[in-house]
Amino acid sequence: MKAFLFVTDLDDTLVGDKKSLNFLEQLNEELINHRKTYGTKIVYATGRSLTLYQQLINTQELLEPDALITAVGTEIYFNSNYKTPDLKWSSKLSIGWNRDLVEKIAANFEDLVLQKASEQLPFKVSYLVKEEAAKKVIPQLDNLLKKENIKFNLIYSGNFSGSENLESKNLDILPFDTDKGLAMKYLQNEWGHSAHETVVCGDSGNDIALFSRGEERGIIVGNALSELREWYTANKTDYRYLAKSFYAEGILEGLRHFQFI
Repeated sequence: MKAFLFVTDLDDTLVGDKKSLNFLEQLNEELINHRKTYGTKIVYATGRSLTLYQQLINTQELLEPDALITAVGTEIYFNSNYKTPDLKWSSKLSIGWNRDLVEKIAANFEDLVLQKASEQLPFKVSYLVKEEAAKKVIPQLDNLLKKENIKFNLIYSGNFSGSENLESKNLDILPFDTDKGLAMKYLQNEWGHSAHETVVCGDSGNDIALFSRGEERGIIVGNALSELREWYTANKTDYRYLAKSFYAEGILEGLRHFQFI
């Protein structure tokens, strides 16, 4: 046993239905002991904004992370007061990014519905769009953004189960050099962890970035959405594991599979 970097999505990965609470408690105990004994680092990587993350921690028994990645990788926090995102990461994202122009271009598509104000951030413009409309809108939006020489990253993924609008999915427009996986890589460099010493966990399309940036040990929980399952099937490797169990129980299953615990 030795220190590792534990990075997990939250909604429908670490936390789920009421049945999963006992397994979340068990996982928390394992992580607390590992952090205390070996110096393991705990990171939450969520699509939620800081506002929605703070709402979640009022309802779920979550550990205090060593770092928090929010807003699909566009913000990183090291301090538990969460007042200021890491400035070095923010400076990196600002290169070639023009948020006002991104929003102006996206406004041409009536099928794109702006998410609530808390989800509109300096390095993230977020919409809801129905799956059928997305097939037409996303390629057209991609072309328009490229014509303006904007450095961007489009991430289309399923909503979490507690969302008010499950008919639509999330479409996030981010700077080119950001997503959950790149934020994870940034933390690896900051703390000196290799891919072999890192485990990442997820359930949806915006978690693909966590699994695709290198040879990190990947745990895909058993309740994962089809978008991630299809990607896993097309990219099978021995350092990614599709759990049979759901939510925190699936993470425990994966950690045992890779012998982290």
